Amino acid sequence: MTQAPRLALLTILIGLVAGCSTTTRQAPVVERPVTAAPSRPAPARVEEAPKQDERGMYTVRKGDTLLRIALDFGENYRDLVTWNNLANPDDIKVGQVLRVSQPGGERSANIQTQPVPMPPSASVPRKTEPRADKTPYTDGKVATTTTTPPATAPATPAAPATPAAADEARLSWMWPSEGRVVATFDDGRNKGLDIAGKLGQPVVAASSGKVMYAGSGIRGYGNLVIVKHSNSLLSAYAHNRKIVVKEGDNVSRGQVIAEMGDSDADAVKLHFEIRQQGKPVDPTRFLPVR
Repeated sequence: MTQAPRLALLTILIGLVAGCSTTTRQAPVVERPVTAAPSRPAPARVEEAPKQDERGMYTVRKGDTLLRIALDFGENYRDLVTWNNLANPDDIKVGQVLRVSQPGGERSANIQTQPVPMPPSASVPRKTEPRADKTPYTDGKVATTTTTPPATAPATPAAPATPAAADEARLSWMWPSEGRVVATFDDGRNKGLDIAGKLGQPVVAASSGKVMYAGSGIRGYGNLVIVKHSNSLLSAYAHNRKIVVKEGDNVSRGQVIAEMGDSDADAVKLHFEIRQQGKPVDPTRFLPVR
């Protein structure tokens, strides 16, 4: 074999080897980051309702304001100022103990009463003869025994209704505004109803009562009206654009008290609450079905 054919054959073999090496090339190894499993969202924190002790006292917590405390206990904040001799209602401190119920209504848990001695029991005479009268037996007649009918206990009179229950029974309720309910009552999450509407739409008193607050001093409620209906019931109307009543006004059921708005809210709506002894309750328990 001459030099030229050898060079040609060597060139062909080199080309074949190069072709095989390209066809068997391995794909590059790429390290992908390991993604952690999606974490579950933490359960929503349910705010613990404020509580008073048996003396009607409450210890101030972080974030409290006097207006908020008054709302939570169903009292007028001006009364709290008076009961606690506060020079500055805005100056309350964490750990401070405040009276949140009317003085004189304290429970008498620590009052010890003297035991009442039982009256001496009267001596009961022994029975020597039966009380029943006897009739001699004759033909066609059976001796009858007459007994004294047992004495019946007098009927216990029904307990009279308490003044608070009587006040609540006389109340008549209506919806505070027209519109679609966009959020319902959920204890711990939503303390009332959210009713969607138009800017400036009338907001009316759901029942007759007295305006105990009209302003914007409670964070999260915007322009707020609170109406007290009885010693234990009040209603709250939040996020208003404009308030048309003032503290101390007596309002009747259906009277316009505000205009719907979006103050301190993400949309135009009315947030409506009913509180019983300061505790939020489902307003649909009181409102008529519509």
